Amino acid sequence: MAKFKTYDYRQRVFLPVSLEDQLIPGTLEFAIQTLVETRLDTAVFAKQYQNDETGRAAYDPKILLKIVLLGYARGLISSRKIERACRENVVFIALACGQQPDHSTIAAFVSSMKEEVLPLFRDVLMVCQEMDLLGGTFFALDGVKLPSNASKDWSGTHAELSRRKERLEAKVQQLLKEHVQEDQGDAHRPGPKGPDQTTREKQVQRLQKQAERLEKWLKENKAKYGTTKKEISSNVTDNDSAKMRTSHGVVQGYNSQALIDAKHQVIIHAEAFGRGQDHAHGPPMLEGALENLKRLGHSEEYFAGRIFTADTNYHSDTNLRKCQELRLDAYIPDLYFRRRDPRYEAQRRYWPRRKTFALEDFCYDEAPDQYVCPNGKRLKRKVRHIFRDGVVQRGYIADEKDCQPCPLRSRCLISGGGKRRYLWVPIGVELTNLSKRMAAKIDTEQGRKIYPQRFAVAEPVFANIRTQKRLDRFTLRGKIKVNIQWLLYCMIHNIEKIMNYGFA
Repeated sequence: MAKFKTYDYRQRVFLPVSLEDQLIPGTLEFAIQTLVETRLDTAVFAKQYQNDETGRAAYDPKILLKIVLLGYARGLISSRKIERACRENVVFIALACGQQPDHSTIAAFVSSMKEEVLPLFRDVLMVCQEMDLLGGTFFALDGVKLPSNASKDWSGTHAELSRRKERLEAKVQQLLKEHVQEDQGDAHRPGPKGPDQTTREKQVQRLQKQAERLEKWLKENKAKYGTTKKEISSNVTDNDSAKMRTSHGVVQGYNSQALIDAKHQVIIHAEAFGRGQDHAHGPPMLEGALENLKRLGHSEEYFAGRIFTADTNYHSDTNLRKCQELRLDAYIPDLYFRRRDPRYEAQRRYWPRRKTFALEDFCYDEAPDQYVCPNGKRLKRKVRHIFRDGVVQRGYIADEKDCQPCPLRSRCLISGGGKRRYLWVPIGVELTNLSKRMAAKIDTEQGRKIYPQRFAVAEPVFANIRTQKRLDRFTLRGKIKVNIQWLLYCMIHNIEKIMNYGFA
C-alpha cells in the first residue's frame, strides 16, 4: 500500500522574513526603493499634512509613492488591487515595510499629487541625465488616446443635453401618470404594493436624479467650442475629456502625449490633453520639456539644431511655427508625403485598406459636371471648393432618395450609416510657406532617411506602457488627476531605464 507524507493545516510555523532581503539589487522594486529613499525629494508632500501637534500619524508619502509606482509597473492601476497586494504579495509587503494602507488612502494620495508629481518626475529625469541616458540630439513626439472614467452616453452640446433633460422629465411625468392610474384602479384592493409599482417608483427616482443632475450641470458649465469656433460636445461626467477616434473605435478620454529622447527612449516630458487632434500639442509639449531641461541645468537654447520628429497628425502651422521659434531641425511630414515617395510607388502601401467605395469607383461626367456612383446614380456639385489639410477639394452630393434604398449603401456609406454620399475631389494644393518648406524637406534624401527613425524611438515606449504596464484606461476624472496618472506611468518607465542601465 502506498505511503504518503502526512500534513496538518492546524500546524503552526514561524517564517523569519527579512523585508530588506526581499528587495534584491537589480530588480525594479530595489530601484524604486533606492530612488525614493535617496534621490526623490518627498518633502514636497509635507505641506499637505497638519498633524504635527494633534491628529493621528499619517502614512509616510515615501511608502505610498513606492507601492503606487510598483503597482503601476505590475499593471495594478486600481487602488483596491494595490491594497490587496500590500497584504498578500511579499514584494509589496517589503516595499511597504509591513504597513497596509487601505484603498481610500492610496486613491487620495494619487489624486492629491497636483503640484508634487512634476518635481518628482524631474528628480527621476535628473538621475537619467547623471547616468548619461539622455542623448540630447534626436527627439520624437507621439501620443496615445485612452478612455477615461467618463461615459460617452453623457456627451453632447448644450442644446442636446437640454433636450435630453426634457425627455427625462417627460418620461417621469408619464410614469407618475401611470402610477396614479394604477393606484386609482387598485384603490378597492388594499394591501402591499405590487412589484410593478415598486419598480416604477425606483425608476422615477432614478430619472428624476438624472434630470436634476443635468439641470445643475447646464447651469454651472458653459458650452465648449473647437478651433473652428463651432460648439463641440461636452461631457457631464468629465468635461475635460473629449470624444476621440482610435483604432478601437470612438472613446471618451484623453490624448496622452510624450516627448522622448532617442538614445535610451527616456521620456523628457509628458502631459495628457482633452483634445483628439494633435495640431496644437507641439507648443505645450516642447515648452514643458524645455522647462524640465532648464531645471536640469540646460539653457534656453537647448533645442537649437536638435532633430525633432513627429507624425503627420502634428503637421500644422502652430506646431511648425513653434519648431521654427526653438530652431529645431524638425521633420513633420504632411498627409500625402508617401504619395510623393517613389519607394512606395510599386507597393502602394500608403493606401489604406478600405471597405467603402473611393473616388476611383465613381465615373466623372464632364458635360453636366457630375459623378456617377457604382449603382448608376448621379452626384451633383454643391460646393465650389473647400480646404482640408491644405488640399483644395470640390464637393459632390448624392440625392438622399437615391441612397436610402440603395443595395450598395453598406459599401458606400461608413458603417452603412448616413443619409447620403458626399464625394470630395482634390483639385489643388494650397499650403502655407512653412508647410511647403517642410514638405520639400521631407522629400529630400536626408528627410526620407531621418523621419522613419521616429518609429524605433516612440512606438516601443507606448507599447511598454500599454502592453507591459497594461494601461488601457484612466481611472480618474479631470485633466489634473488624469495627468497625475500619466506622469506616474511615464516616471516608472524612466525608472525601468535606470534599472536596466546599472542603477545600484
